[in-house]
Amino acid sequence: MPFEELLKHVKELAKMVDDYMLSNLRGDAKELYEASQHLIKAGGKRLRPFLILNSYNIFRDDIERVLPIAAAVEIFHTFTLIHDDIMDQDETRRGRPTVHVLWGVPFAILAGDLLHAKVYEFMAKSDIKAENKIRIIKEMAEAAAIICEGQAMDMEFEKRMDVSVEEYMDMIRRKTAYLFRCSSRFGAIAADAGESLIDALTTYGEKIGIAFQMIDDILGLFGEEKETGKPVGSDVRESKKTYPILYAIQNASKEKKDKLLEILAKQNKTEEEIREAIEIIKENGGGEATRELARKYANEAIKSIEILPDGTAKNYLIRLAEFVIERSY
Repeated sequence: MPFEELLKHVKELAKMVDDYMLSNLRGDAKELYEASQHLIKAGGKRLRPFLILNSYNIFRDDIERVLPIAAAVEIFHTFTLIHDDIMDQDETRRGRPTVHVLWGVPFAILAGDLLHAKVYEFMAKSDIKAENKIRIIKEMAEAAAIICEGQAMDMEFEKRMDVSVEEYMDMIRRKTAYLFRCSSRFGAIAADAGESLIDALTTYGEKIGIAFQMIDDILGLFGEEKETGKPVGSDVRESKKTYPILYAIQNASKEKKDKLLEILAKQNKTEEEIREAIEIIKENGGGEATRELARKYANEAIKSIEILPDGTAKNYLIRLAEFVIERSY
C-alpha cells in the first residue's frame, strides 16, 4: 500500500470527523465557540480519530457508530493543545496564531474547558453497547488525569538539568502516547472485540504514540517551520528535555555538553544561542539516535497487531506506523 493511499484515507476520515466536530460545537456564546473551533479549522493530522475508526473497522464496517468517540478524542487533544500553548507561551500552531494570542489567556482557558466538557457529551452520543460506552467514558476520564501528570512532568523537567532518559520515556508515555493508546483501544472496545485483541491494539497505540513524539522532537529541532507549523527550536527555547537533547548531553564532549547545559539553563536565550544548541545536538547524533529508537517502537507496534484479522483496516495501521517515522510534518 503506497503512502498516497494511506494519506487519502486519512483525509477522508478527517473530513468526516471535522464535519461532526464543527456541526456539534455550536452554542449561544458565539465568540467562545469560535475560539474553541480555531485550532480545529486550522487542520491537523487527525491521527487519533484515524486510529479509533480503523481499529473499529478491523471488526465492524458501520464506523458512523463510533464517529462521536473519534470526534471526542480529537477535541480532547485540541483542548490540551490550547492549554499547552498558554503554558509554553507559544504564539503559533499549525501556522496560525494560537488561541490565547487572538482571544487572550482567560478566554483561551475557557475555550479549552468547553472542549473538555464536550468530550463526554460527544462520547455519550455514540451508538454502541451501553457497557462499552460506559467503559470508554470511564477510561477517558482516567486518561485525562494521566495526561495531566505527563504535562506536569514536562513542565518540571524544564527547571531540571538532571533529567534521565527513563524519566523522559515515562513522561511521553503519559503526555502523548497515552491518548494514542486510548484511541486504538477505544475502537476495539466499541467494536466489542475480545480482550486479547483489545490488548494488542492498546500496545500498538502506545508504541505508535512514543514513536510519534520522538519524531516530533526531531522536527521541533531540525524541521521546516512552514511544514511543522511551529517555530523551530522552541524546545531549546523552553529548556525542554527531549530525547535528542538528552542524547546529546550524554554523548557530547565535556566542552560541548557544558555549553549545551549552559544554554538550556538560561531563562532568556538569544536566537544565536538557540542555533548553537541545535548544532551541538545535531553534531552529536541526537537526531539519528532518536529516529533509530522511534523506528524500533514503530516496528514493535506493527508486530503487536500480527494477531489481528488481516484486511484493509489492518494494512492502514501498518502503513501508519511506517508513515509516523518517515513524516516531515
